[in-house]
Amino acid sequence: MNTFKKNSLYLAVAGAGALAAGSAQAVALNADGLGNVLLYPYYTVREPSAGNAYNSLLSVVNSTSSAKAVKVRFLEGKNSREVLDFNLYLSAKDVWVAAVIPTAEGAAIVTPDTSCTDGVVSGDENNPTPFVNYAYTGAYDDPANDDLDRTREGYVEIIEMGTMWGYAAGLVTHKAGTPRVPANCDYVRLLAAQGNLDYYITSLSGGLFGTMTLINVGTGMDFGYDATALANFYDGSLYEAPGSIEPTLNRADPISLVVDHGIGGGGGYAYITSWNAVGNKPVDAVSAVLMHDHIYNEFVLDKGTSSGTDWVVTMPTKGVPDAYYLSKFGTMGSPGDKELKVTRLFQRNFKDTGACDDVDLSKYDREEKLDKVTSSFSPPPPGQRDQLCWEANVITFRNSNVLGSINKFNVGNPTFTFENGWMDLAFTIPSSTLSYVYHQRGGGDTTSIYLANGSTNSYSSATYYGLPVIGFAAITFSNGNVNGVASNFGGNFNHKSTRNVVDNY
Repeated sequence: MNTFKKNSLYLAVAGAGALAAGSAQAVALNADGLGNVLLYPYYTVREPSAGNAYNSLLSVVNSTSSAKAVKVRFLEGKNSREVLDFNLYLSAKDVWVAAVIPTAEGAAIVTPDTSCTDGVVSGDENNPTPFVNYAYTGAYDDPANDDLDRTREGYVEIIEMGTMWGYAAGLVTHKAGTPRVPANCDYVRLLAAQGNLDYYITSLSGGLFGTMTLINVGTGMDFGYDATALANFYDGSLYEAPGSIEPTLNRADPISLVVDHGIGGGGGYAYITSWNAVGNKPVDAVSAVLMHDHIYNEFVLDKGTSSGTDWVVTMPTKGVPDAYYLSKFGTMGSPGDKELKVTRLFQRNFKDTGACDDVDLSKYDREEKLDKVTSSFSPPPPGQRDQLCWEANVITFRNSNVLGSINKFNVGNPTFTFENGWMDLAFTIPSSTLSYVYHQRGGGDTTSIYLANGSTNSYSSATYYGLPVIGFAAITFSNGNVNGVASNFGGNFNHKSTRNVVDNY
């Protein structure tokens, strides 16, 4: 791995363009919300109270003047197993929307939108397109439960596969009329089935953004958030025919651009790291840009407003196919083998209780009083560390159960009596690192790249401390009945975070 640390943040970011032009894209987190890849940290159709289930309303917007082919993928929250994916073809300036709704056994999707999809997503809410459990049953069995209930909560990936041009772009473009519908979705699907659609799809061009709304009509709660956007994901086309699990996050160009602004506002640094060595994977670039050693947010448990708080903490690269973070021995594992083996980055094998990573939770009230239960000995005995065990985790405060999740961890030890405050979630264990040597040739030399507009420091490797996480806090407020109307409210707040990247000489 080569990591380049600039004393001037401006020069480092400017230099990323020179690196990308000379070799490949540098995957980056785009704080402006536009990108080639959109990660939605949570969907749910769970019931936090009897008869009051959430619906999850998704949108994706193509802000560019070109048509696009994108992969839409829904993944369940325990082990990132795919429960549905399909190709979506967006015309220029197009928006596609859909709703994840509960069914008797699990979850399903329905769309009122006319944009082209392949497979065809149902527009009938009485006969929606169901989520399936094929990826975690039968030959693909993993240690967790295999029923459809597992599809009720998880997260979403949308990955741009390329820009459409010519005849195919015209076919997906909406015609004048009421309603406005694409020119010919059926023929687009025929071209795909014949293997001819890829001719009309060129390199990724970005410009996607999206939102998710978790709405519970019965309780009056509504939590809306923006998707996390990754830019410069890949230099070229990623088109795959409908029915393929590809592309995944493991198709990224294996270079990451990580900007660390620092806590004190002292200029910060930009790290450009190549992840090309044998034994490593392109998804490492995605893990690097999502890596955090601490995440911070608030909680509200005010008795006067009957408030509750849940935190969503999702690890979107943990179960990526062929990432080699969690994988069985052999194609399907040894007979009777009921663990997915962890090889790196994450801490433990995946069992029926999940693949648990230790965390340290420090809770503060609004006057900086600290609540933190620790052992008298270091390291603490087994079982005394708090743990996050799933891919899409929900931390609930004193069993608030705002989201009704079953992938939850409760913060509620006997000494935790704060009504309001904030929490520091820290990934502090040495095993939670992403640290390898890259570009190492037979003689032991390392490759150095000097960026434009200034010199750099070059290192053969670096350690990224923490884990790749995204998410938010969902906080409720209830004022009872006001003039005969239930007055319940929900607020959604993105996590804040720090990074810790250490250069290895």
